Amino acid sequence: MKKASPKKQIFDSLALMAKAMGSTNRIELLEAVAQGERSVEDLARRTGLSVANTSNHLQVLRNAGLVVFRREGVQKFYRPSDDEVTVVLATLGRVAERQIAAVDRVLREEFASRDNLEPVGREDLRRRMQKGEVTVIDVRPPEEFAAGHIPGAINVPAAQLSRHLAALPKDKEIVAYCRGPYCLLAFDAVQQLRRKGYRARRLADGLPEWRADHLPVASGSR
Repeated sequence: MKKASPKKQIFDSLALMAKAMGSTNRIELLEAVAQGERSVEDLARRTGLSVANTSNHLQVLRNAGLVVFRREGVQKFYRPSDDEVTVVLATLGRVAERQIAAVDRVLREEFASRDNLEPVGREDLRRRMQKGEVTVIDVRPPEEFAAGHIPGAINVPAAQLSRHLAALPKDKEIVAYCRGPYCLLAFDAVQQLRRKGYRARRLADGLPEWRADHLPVASGSR
């Protein structure tokens, strides 16, 4: 049998990776581990899948080189194999936004209708943070914040925002971010802040994209 050409061998590997991503559940799992290292059991709870099904999906992703794990006792904790995995997901999303009518419709009906102001880009946010012009809030749950967050951000989980309003300044613009461009937590937080008289916008994407851009990331509860 004739040996496949080097290009064909590479394309075979690319096809394996693309096939691994050809599942709604596996894309959701990739988004989840991009927030921080997660156990199989935690990922099962977050996605609503059984532990066995979650483990099977993670094995497919691992075989394709998209995730890696470490073992702690009997538990396995998964994370992306590389920050570039997040870049691939983000690129896939941008292509879908431009080329798939159903995605464009969801963006207009579910996202644009919630926020018609231009979001803040990563470099713009970093520049404004250095100048002390904005207050940044991370509206993800505390465990995701502790696993990694934008340095200087304050953790204000979306469900607790109303309890923290008094601690937020009204003389600065507030920028909220969450898990990524399709996470509604930041959209809802910005809406709530504006109703209370705050100047608020959202970051265009989330922590995974920030990390993939090789920008600094802090960890811990503060």
